[in-house]
Amino acid sequence: MFEKVEETVPEVEKAISLAPADLLRQEIDQVSYVYNIIIDFFANYTFQLIGAFIIFFIGYMLAGKISNVVLKLCTRHKLDITLSQFLANTSKMLIVIMIAIVSLSKLGISVTPFIAAIGAISLGAGLALQGLLANYAAGFNIIIIRPFVVGDTITVQGVTGIVKEVLLAYTIISDQDDVCITIPNKHIVGEVLHNSKNDSLLELTVGIAYKEDPLKVINLLETVINDIGIVGESREAQIGICEFADSSINISIRLWTPTINLYAAKFKAYKAIYLTLKENNIEIPFPQRDVHLITENKTLS
Repeated sequence: MFEKVEETVPEVEKAISLAPADLLRQEIDQVSYVYNIIIDFFANYTFQLIGAFIIFFIGYMLAGKISNVVLKLCTRHKLDITLSQFLANTSKMLIVIMIAIVSLSKLGISVTPFIAAIGAISLGAGLALQGLLANYAAGFNIIIIRPFVVGDTITVQGVTGIVKEVLLAYTIISDQDDVCITIPNKHIVGEVLHNSKNDSLLELTVGIAYKEDPLKVINLLETVINDIGIVGESREAQIGICEFADSSINISIRLWTPTINLYAAKFKAYKAIYLTLKENNIEIPFPQRDVHLITENKTLS
């Protein structure tokens, strides 16, 4: 029994001593196999790789040049800068995508699964980001149609201000208090939009006593309003009798003045009106009522 054990031990030691050599041989065989695959790949596809790289490189350079040409053409025709940059970037992106498809086909890679995957991803992204995409679509519509430009005074969604910047996602306007207001473009397109260009309507009212001559006062106000320099260049001021009130004859003044100085023009106009009426001794009445007391004498029988 002991003899058999002694005979078995050398065989086990021999097997253990041979194991590292076998492992090394297997690793060498694996490296050789990978090396042969790489050599075969480059031997068969070297020219395809070089051709695909050259096509993509030339196409990318061409896309950049075409993008610059589109931007220069838009600038030459005085298109909006946002629209010009959008068209230039879009043309470059489309050309790069086309060149990438051609390069992949040069390597024998089918792009149909990629196109299907991109379509599915785009559908999911469109559903998830439909609000944002609606803003971009509306911004593109604003840039193309140009219902207003930077510097115009617009009123939309109950907000009035001067347009400071028009972007694809939103529009920035500034109100009379110099507060910047951001309006998503989807809330502008399709809504009722008031555009008064550079001016805003300023309406003033002053009351005079019934004993005064309203036509004389209208002539005085026409002179003073035109002299203080608040009326815009596009339209003339309108001054006339607007109401025969209980205690006064109300005279209304309607004029267009630059939006940027709207409140300053209002305060300046009222100051000039007050001084003019005071200098010409024209009475500005206050509300008053005449009360008549009627007494009855009753005789007691």
